[in-house]
Amino acid sequence: MFNEFVRHLFPRVVLRRNLKITYTFCLGGLAFTAFMVLAVSGLLLMVYYQPSTEHAFESILFLESNVSGGYYIRSLHRLTSHAFLSFIFLHTLRVVLTGAYRKPRELNWVIGFMLLCLAVLEAYTGYLLPLDQLAVWSTQIGMELVKAVPMGTLLRALLVPDGVGQPMSLLRFYVLHAVVIPVAILLLCFLHFYRIRQNKEALPYL
Repeated sequence: MFNEFVRHLFPRVVLRRNLKITYTFCLGGLAFTAFMVLAVSGLLLMVYYQPSTEHAFESILFLESNVSGGYYIRSLHRLTSHAFLSFIFLHTLRVVLTGAYRKPRELNWVIGFMLLCLAVLEAYTGYLLPLDQLAVWSTQIGMELVKAVPMGTLLRALLVPDGVGQPMSLLRFYVLHAVVIPVAILLLCFLHFYRIRQNKEALPYL
Protein backbone atom coordinates (compact mmCIF):
# COMPACT_ATOMS: atom_id res chain seq x y z
CA MET A 1 0.00 0.00 0.00
CA PHE A 2 2.88 2.37 0.76
CA ASN A 3 4.30 1.84 -2.74
CA GLU A 4 0.90 2.64 -4.21
CA PHE A 5 0.84 5.84 -2.16
CA VAL A 6 4.29 6.88 -3.46
CA ARG A 7 3.28 6.07 -7.04
CA HIS A 8 0.17 8.17 -6.61
CA LEU A 9 2.30 11.13 -5.55
CA PHE A 10 4.79 10.54 -8.39
CA PRO A 11 2.86 9.02 -11.32
CA ARG A 12 4.78 7.80 -14.38
CA VAL A 13 2.55 9.67 -16.78
CA VAL A 14 0.28 12.68 -16.30
CA LEU A 15 -2.15 13.78 -18.99
CA ARG A 16 -1.54 17.35 -20.15
CA ARG A 17 -5.17 18.33 -19.57
CA ASN A 18 -4.88 17.25 -15.94
CA LEU A 19 -2.14 19.84 -15.33
CA LYS A 20 -4.56 22.68 -16.09
CA ILE A 21 -6.31 24.47 -13.24
CA THR A 22 -9.93 23.27 -13.21
CA TYR A 23 -12.95 24.00 -11.07
CA THR A 24 -11.88 21.22 -8.68
CA PHE A 25 -8.50 22.94 -7.90
CA CYS A 26 -7.13 19.56 -6.76
CA LEU A 27 -8.98 20.00 -3.49
CA GLY A 28 -8.03 16.54 -2.21
CA GLY A 29 -4.34 17.24 -2.80
CA LEU A 30 -4.64 20.65 -1.15
CA ALA A 31 -6.35 19.05 1.85
CA PHE A 32 -3.53 16.52 2.20
CA THR A 33 -0.91 19.29 1.87
CA ALA A 34 -2.68 21.24 4.63
CA PHE A 35 -2.67 18.09 6.78
CA MET A 36 1.09 17.73 6.36
CA VAL A 37 1.59 21.39 7.35
CA LEU A 38 -0.58 20.74 10.43
CA ALA A 39 1.53 17.72 11.33
CA VAL A 40 4.82 19.62 11.11
CA SER A 41 3.59 22.75 12.91
CA GLY A 42 1.86 20.56 15.53
CA LEU A 43 5.12 18.75 16.26
CA LEU A 44 6.84 22.09 16.80
CA LEU A 45 4.04 23.22 19.15
CA MET A 46 4.36 20.00 21.17
CA VAL A 47 7.90 21.02 22.17
CA TYR A 48 6.50 23.80 24.40
CA TYR A 49 2.87 22.83 25.08
CA GLN A 50 2.13 21.28 28.49
CA PRO A 51 -1.13 19.27 28.63
CA SER A 52 -2.01 20.04 32.24
CA THR A 53 -4.68 22.30 33.69
CA GLU A 54 -2.05 24.27 35.64
CA HIS A 55 0.32 24.96 32.76
CA ALA A 56 -1.59 24.62 29.44
CA PHE A 57 -2.62 28.28 29.13
CA GLU A 58 0.69 29.56 30.50
CA SER A 59 2.63 27.42 28.03
CA ILE A 60 0.67 28.99 25.17
CA LEU A 61 1.46 32.48 26.46
CA PHE A 62 5.13 31.54 26.89
CA LEU A 63 5.23 30.12 23.36
CA GLU A 64 3.76 33.27 21.83
CA SER A 65 5.76 35.83 23.81
CA ASN A 66 9.14 34.21 24.55
CA VAL A 67 9.82 31.70 21.77
CA SER A 68 11.24 33.00 18.51
CA GLY A 69 8.62 32.35 15.82
CA GLY A 70 6.23 30.82 18.35
CA TYR A 71 3.36 33.17 17.57
CA TYR A 72 3.86 32.55 13.84
CA ILE A 73 3.89 28.74 14.25
CA ARG A 74 0.72 28.76 16.36
CA SER A 75 -1.06 31.09 13.92
CA LEU A 76 0.07 28.92 11.01
CA HIS A 77 -1.31 25.83 12.78
CA ARG A 78 -4.64 27.51 13.57
CA LEU A 79 -5.19 29.02 10.11
CA THR A 80 -4.09 25.83 8.33
CA SER A 81 -6.64 23.88 10.36
CA HIS A 82 -9.36 26.16 8.93
CA ALA A 83 -7.97 25.61 5.43
CA PHE A 84 -7.82 21.82 5.98
CA LEU A 85 -11.47 21.69 6.98
CA SER A 86 -12.50 23.93 4.07
CA PHE A 87 -10.56 21.92 1.48
CA ILE A 88 -11.82 18.53 2.65
CA PHE A 89 -15.41 19.81 2.88
CA LEU A 90 -15.25 21.30 -0.64
CA HIS A 91 -13.62 18.11 -1.92
CA THR A 92 -16.49 16.07 -0.46
CA LEU A 93 -19.02 18.50 -1.94
CA ARG A 94 -17.35 18.18 -5.36
CA VAL A 95 -17.56 14.38 -5.15
CA VAL A 96 -21.29 14.59 -4.34
CA LEU A 97 -22.10 17.11 -7.08
CA THR A 98 -20.17 15.24 -9.79
CA GLY A 99 -21.46 11.80 -8.77
CA ALA A 100 -17.92 10.51 -8.17
CA TYR A 101 -19.24 8.32 -5.36
CA ARG A 102 -20.78 5.86 -7.82
CA LYS A 103 -19.27 2.56 -8.96
CA PRO A 104 -16.45 1.66 -8.87
CA ARG A 105 -15.63 4.24 -6.18
CA GLU A 106 -18.22 3.52 -3.48
CA LEU A 107 -15.61 2.29 -1.00
CA ASN A 108 -13.41 5.31 -1.62
CA TRP A 109 -16.42 7.54 -1.00
CA VAL A 110 -16.93 5.90 2.40
CA ILE A 111 -13.23 6.35 3.21
CA GLY A 112 -13.42 10.01 2.18
CA PHE A 113 -16.47 10.58 4.36
CA MET A 114 -14.65 9.00 7.30
CA LEU A 115 -11.76 11.39 6.65
CA LEU A 116 -14.20 14.32 6.76
CA CYS A 117 -15.59 13.14 10.12
CA LEU A 118 -12.09 12.66 11.53
CA ALA A 119 -11.08 16.12 10.33
CA VAL A 120 -14.01 17.67 12.22
CA LEU A 121 -13.16 15.65 15.35
CA GLU A 122 -9.49 16.63 15.04
CA ALA A 123 -10.45 20.32 14.94
CA TYR A 124 -12.83 19.94 17.88
CA THR A 125 -10.32 18.16 20.13
CA GLY A 126 -7.70 20.79 19.37
CA TYR A 127 -10.04 23.60 20.38
CA LEU A 128 -9.81 22.77 24.09
CA LEU A 129 -6.02 22.58 24.31
CA PRO A 130 -5.25 26.31 24.93
CA LEU A 131 -7.62 26.02 27.90
CA ASP A 132 -8.72 29.65 27.81
CA GLN A 133 -12.31 30.77 28.42
CA LEU A 134 -13.29 30.50 24.76
CA ALA A 135 -11.89 26.96 24.55
CA VAL A 136 -13.64 25.74 27.70
CA TRP A 137 -17.04 27.17 26.92
CA SER A 138 -16.96 26.16 23.25
CA THR A 139 -16.05 22.60 24.20
CA GLN A 140 -18.79 22.62 26.85
CA ILE A 141 -21.35 23.57 24.19
CA GLY A 142 -20.06 20.78 21.95
CA MET A 143 -20.37 18.25 24.76
CA GLU A 144 -23.97 19.32 25.42
CA LEU A 145 -24.72 18.75 21.73
CA VAL A 146 -23.08 15.31 21.90
CA LYS A 147 -25.46 14.34 24.71
CA ALA A 148 -28.40 14.87 22.34
CA VAL A 149 -27.30 12.15 19.87
CA PRO A 150 -27.82 8.39 20.41
CA MET A 151 -25.24 7.02 22.88
CA GLY A 152 -24.09 10.59 23.34
CA THR A 153 -24.08 10.29 27.12
CA LEU A 154 -21.66 7.36 26.93
CA LEU A 155 -19.44 9.21 24.45
CA ARG A 156 -19.41 12.28 26.68
CA ALA A 157 -18.42 10.17 29.66
CA LEU A 158 -15.52 8.73 27.66
CA LEU A 159 -14.28 12.11 26.46
CA VAL A 160 -14.77 14.21 29.60
CA PRO A 161 -15.06 11.85 32.58
CA ASP A 162 -14.19 14.59 35.08
CA GLY A 163 -15.79 17.55 33.27
CA VAL A 164 -14.67 19.89 30.49
CA GLY A 165 -11.29 21.47 31.17
CA GLN A 166 -10.40 19.10 34.01
CA PRO A 167 -7.09 17.16 34.03
CA MET A 168 -8.29 13.82 32.67
CA SER A 169 -10.46 15.33 29.94
CA LEU A 170 -7.63 17.66 28.84
CA LEU A 171 -5.23 14.72 28.62
CA ARG A 172 -7.70 12.65 26.59
CA PHE A 173 -8.32 15.51 24.16
CA TYR A 174 -4.55 16.00 23.84
CA VAL A 175 -3.85 12.31 23.07
CA LEU A 176 -6.73 12.20 20.58
CA HIS A 177 -5.65 15.44 18.89
CA ALA A 178 -1.90 14.79 18.79
CA VAL A 179 -1.69 11.02 18.21
CA VAL A 180 -4.82 8.94 17.67
CA ILE A 181 -6.76 10.99 15.13
CA PRO A 182 -3.73 12.16 13.03
CA VAL A 183 -2.50 8.56 12.72
CA ALA A 184 -6.00 7.42 11.71
CA ILE A 185 -6.22 10.22 9.12
CA LEU A 186 -2.80 9.32 7.69
CA LEU A 187 -3.67 5.62 7.39
CA LEU A 188 -7.00 6.41 5.73
CA CYS A 189 -5.19 8.78 3.33
CA PHE A 190 -2.90 5.90 2.33
CA LEU A 191 -5.96 3.71 1.79
CA HIS A 192 -7.73 6.52 -0.11
CA PHE A 193 -4.81 6.93 -2.53
CA TYR A 194 -4.45 3.17 -2.84
CA ARG A 195 -8.10 2.84 -3.85
CA ILE A 196 -7.72 5.64 -6.42
CA ARG A 197 -4.97 3.63 -8.08
CA GLN A 198 -7.05 0.48 -7.88
CA ASN A 199 -9.92 2.20 -9.70
CA LYS A 200 -7.79 2.70 -12.76
CA GLU A 201 -10.73 3.27 -15.01
CA ALA A 202 -11.34 6.41 -13.01
CA LEU A 203 -7.74 7.62 -13.42
CA PRO A 204 -6.39 5.64 -16.42
CA TYR A 205 -3.10 7.57 -16.62
CA LEU A 206 -1.99 6.03 -13.31
